[in-house]
Amino acid sequence: MKTKRIFPLVLCSLVASAAAVFAQPPLFTDAFPKEEFAARRARVMQRIGDGVAVVQGATETSSYEKFRQSNQFFYLTGVEVPRAILLLDGRAKTSALYIAPGHPRAERSEGPVLVPGDQAVQLTGIDRVLPRDEFNDAAKALSGRVVYTTYRGETRGAGTPDREAAHAAARKADPWDGEPAREEWFMSKLRERAPRVELKDLDPILDEMRMIKSPREIAVIRESTRIAAQAIMDAMRSAEPGMYEYELEAIADYVFKKNNAQGIAYFALIAAGKNAFWPHYHAAQTQTKAGDLVLFDYAPDYKYYSSDVTRMFPISGSFTPDQRELYTIYVKLYQAMMTSIRPGKVSAILQEISEKMDSVVAGYKFTNARNREAALRFVEPFHPRAQGAPAGRVASLGHMVGMEVHDVSLPYDELKPGMIFTIEPAMTIPEDRVYLRLEDVILVTPGGYENLSEMAPVDAADVEKLMAEKRVTDRRSTTPVVKR
Repeated sequence: MKTKRIFPLVLCSLVASAAAVFAQPPLFTDAFPKEEFAARRARVMQRIGDGVAVVQGATETSSYEKFRQSNQFFYLTGVEVPRAILLLDGRAKTSALYIAPGHPRAERSEGPVLVPGDQAVQLTGIDRVLPRDEFNDAAKALSGRVVYTTYRGETRGAGTPDREAAHAAARKADPWDGEPAREEWFMSKLRERAPRVELKDLDPILDEMRMIKSPREIAVIRESTRIAAQAIMDAMRSAEPGMYEYELEAIADYVFKKNNAQGIAYFALIAAGKNAFWPHYHAAQTQTKAGDLVLFDYAPDYKYYSSDVTRMFPISGSFTPDQRELYTIYVKLYQAMMTSIRPGKVSAILQEISEKMDSVVAGYKFTNARNREAALRFVEPFHPRAQGAPAGRVASLGHMVGMEVHDVSLPYDELKPGMIFTIEPAMTIPEDRVYLRLEDVILVTPGGYENLSEMAPVDAADVEKLMAEKRVTDRRSTTPVVKR
């Protein structure tokens, strides 16, 4: 009987071996085709004229974490290996990538990686892919030329330019730290190799490019936003008094991973009750109780692009009458803001918002004077008399979203098609530590706007209807409830 099973066992072994051979890690990103990155490099070369752009990628991690490339480098290359260097020659209109020749021991353990040679040229679309050691001679040849490089500290994963700047400033101010930033060290080495080099900041050029998203970028952000909205909706369906904030957070983590997110765009802001009054509260250790409103603000890092969606919901499944009154006027004012978004001057958009909001407040029936006062305080900053200089006030609506949750941007006074930003105004009653905030991801279109996160319910009745649906998880078990 045993001899009859030898062939099937051998066949299964061969099939498993073949699968292991072909299921190797990808050598180049599947986020975008190589043509997307080539078009970005071409735009940079056009902007720098006869100059040269040199950008270094991120280093390997010092822990057992998956490698994630820095955002500016990935934006131009799609290359996901540590310590890579990109050189773009604006005069010759050529590109060169310098990467490590490989690490056989690591590759035997973790799988193959991108290495110099013809295959890397074919995969990346970069003209030459060379051993990293050869960059030393390339750097020497830069003497006498204008070289653009990134001055700002690199960001990846849940990093943002504002957090990186704060971190860099704190390190410089600390007498027990003070180690130079990696970018500063890189520039000093360029000056050392090419004494007559003139260095300029590449970040403003890349930031301006990144402010307007391409159709492929929009598609990826749309998916990142769908995942974020699904996570919030699943948390709503599972919510009940007695759950801890971290239990709600865990539901989102599962949804992110199930949808192949590579990480988180920022730490989870899951705040029950009065914890929500701290806008970036993230301890997630409080146990919810009946009557709490829960703020849920969390999104994934998906194919190097983030999202930023916020919803609030009653942990018991129903709003109290006073919560409903305040929440409903907030939603009406919020929608007045959203429906005003369109291409055009920010000052004109703010004027329209303030007029709509005044009309909403005037027609709303309040039963609680504090709720009315909260609504009036909410509207006041949008009035032209409160604006000061009328331009550049989209910050009063929210922030850009892209590769970072607080994405790069330059000063502007006009919304243009292809911009993606959030609206996230907060309504508060400080003396009661009451805080309401929703947040949606808005794409500016030629004819107006598209709310990329509209699938997550906002109206009180829709929130309650969703929460009445079948639970997604059972908190008494570690196993998600699979819905068919």
